[in-house]
Amino acid sequence: MSILVVGSVAIDSIKTPFGQRSEALGGSATYFSMAASFFNKVNIVATVGEDFPKKYIALFKSKSIGVDGLHIARGKTFRWKGWYDYDLNTAHTVYTHLNVFKDFKPEVPRPLRKSGCVFLANIDPELQYNVLKQIERPRIVAADSMNYWLEHKKKAFERLLDKVDVLLLNDAEARQFSGESNLVNAAKFIISAGPKVVIIKKGEHGVIYFSKSSHFIAPAYLLESIYDPTGAGDTFAGGLMGYLSKVPKINEAGIRKGIIYGSILASFAVEDFSINRLLDISMKDIKKRNRHYR
Repeated sequence: MSILVVGSVAIDSIKTPFGQRSEALGGSATYFSMAASFFNKVNIVATVGEDFPKKYIALFKSKSIGVDGLHIARGKTFRWKGWYDYDLNTAHTVYTHLNVFKDFKPEVPRPLRKSGCVFLANIDPELQYNVLKQIERPRIVAADSMNYWLEHKKKAFERLLDKVDVLLLNDAEARQFSGESNLVNAAKFIISAGPKVVIIKKGEHGVIYFSKSSHFIAPAYLLESIYDPTGAGDTFAGGLMGYLSKVPKINEAGIRKGIIYGSILASFAVEDFSINRLLDISMKDIKKRNRHYR
């Protein structure tokens, strides 16, 4: 079952207490697709500028990541520069240059409209909704969002929720949207708005899964070295959806196993800058860490 991701492909410049990188490959669709590609074929729908390095397009293709939906527009690629202090859960933005991403209106190529697994990365909920109108009977839809959309596009976000199976938010976003300080109550509120499952990300403290009937807590994998937390949430989503694309039936047990795989992939991603660590590992490494985690 093929996977479709709609989101950003970007160029990042990042500084942490443990090093820095300039003009590195980033973006939500990038991290997601790199993680999901360990399990299945992934197709990206995104936009980049004429300055986007061709070597990165070649890299996507080498990892069985389809780029038919990667539109090259006149102008410059989305760029983000930020830094982290020793609290690696908080990113500090120096600048965000949306460039061609400002006019991004995702159009899913016709052959990709039958994708079984769809991930709507962190973009305007109106765009996420319009993407779903182009998809024919997906098997599972997952979506991410952020505090900006919850504040400025709340009605559009609420309209989207009824069409989403799995919603991913961090703990602050879950509290913001629900108005509840307690995460159990926040999850109940969110599920009542439409999604079957909500996964609340808590950074280095792992994730909490909630459905109408149960909940499940998955701690983060303990690491000795963390260099760059950028993209960890999207990498987590890629591992989750990648795993679910391979199972014969999507049920609670499968989602729980997918959460573990997502946590494992995210643990690799933060061990280096950009997607560098994900380029160094194989499925053998993922399964070995999964066994150790369990």
